[in-house]
Amino acid sequence: MSHRIYNMSFAGVFQALIDKAERKGKTRQDVLDLTSWLTGYDLESIEQQLQSDLTYGDFFRQAPNYTTYRTNITGKICGVQIETIEDPLMQEIRRLDRLVDWLAKGKSVADIIGKYQV
Repeated sequence: MSHRIYNMSFAGVFQALIDKAERKGKTRQDVLDLTSWLTGYDLESIEQQLQSDLTYGDFFRQAPNYTTYRTNITGKICGVQIETIEDPLMQEIRRLDRLVDWLAKGKSVADIIGKYQV
């Protein structure tokens, strides 16, 4: 199944995540740091991807090294339990959504990463 978000611009969707974090007093760098931790992209690579015409789906498909701790990221996003999502690509996308939600709720990057690295 192909979800519409897979074909959306990576830069556009990522900017929406940044905007959400910034509305809650967090920074663009916070979102970059969480994304890097989750996907294995270094910060320079993420910046390069933001300047390209890469789709959001391809950003996740091409992730160089997902953290092994990502399966610890659970909970509901858009009313759906992350761990019950059958499509692996959508599951990765929702994990990043969950991390940014924690950020928007006032948690620090270190606290968020520490929570899942157990």
